[in-house]
Amino acid sequence: MDRRKLMLLAAVIVAALGTVLVFLYVQGADSRAAAKFDHVEVLRAVAMIEPGETIDAAAAGGKLQLQPVPADAAMQNVVSTIDDLVGEAANTRIYPGEQIITDKFGDAGDASLLPIPEGKMAISVQLTDVSRVAGFIKAGSRVSIFVNGTGKAVVDGTVSEDEPITRLLLPDVTVIAVGSTTPTAPGEGAVVEALPATILTLAVDQKEAERVIYSQQNGDLSFALRNSDSEVTASDSGVTIDNLFK
Repeated sequence: MDRRKLMLLAAVIVAALGTVLVFLYVQGADSRAAAKFDHVEVLRAVAMIEPGETIDAAAAGGKLQLQPVPADAAMQNVVSTIDDLVGEAANTRIYPGEQIITDKFGDAGDASLLPIPEGKMAISVQLTDVSRVAGFIKAGSRVSIFVNGTGKAVVDGTVSEDEPITRLLLPDVTVIAVGSTTPTAPGEGAVVEALPATILTLAVDQKEAERVIYSQQNGDLSFALRNSDSEVTASDSGVTIDNLFK
């Protein structure tokens, strides 16, 4: 076989091999695309579901909807029907758009609907959105709590017992639930709330609970949202007019 024929044969083999490789690539791409756009139907929340609200009540209130999601985006333990959750209640707030998973529901009569850490108890405080970082505090947030009230201060060398003071009350507290309150309806003798109020439920020990309750009854609380890198240090005197600019 002369050189010319050998070159022609080699060209045919290379072309055939290239065709096979292109075919295999296209087939693989089609399979990957099909897998990417393969959808399954799951139940999703279309309205807020509050802690303690039963799945039955949520369904009856139109808060659930069967929607398609990409198969690889479906969460573990997601459900497509409420059949396995009938009679159970949400143990945390479920926001619109969330997939309904079994982990977030439990017995409606269970006292542990709130995720209270071991050794802690749950107490609630009511705050305006301004005092709770403009509404950014959610269940699971970590916060520092400050108290604004009156206390002992030295002003111009004179000790006063009733000077305004702001101090750190608790440096690191976990919020376990957040719920909105209903503003007072206008009417004769009624006072309409100027700002929306929210109830924050905190996980605290006994001493912390006593401090929060006392401070709420005798002063004003403000919450600061924090993360693992936040540096919070208590001061002995807090901030008064005497040291405000020092």
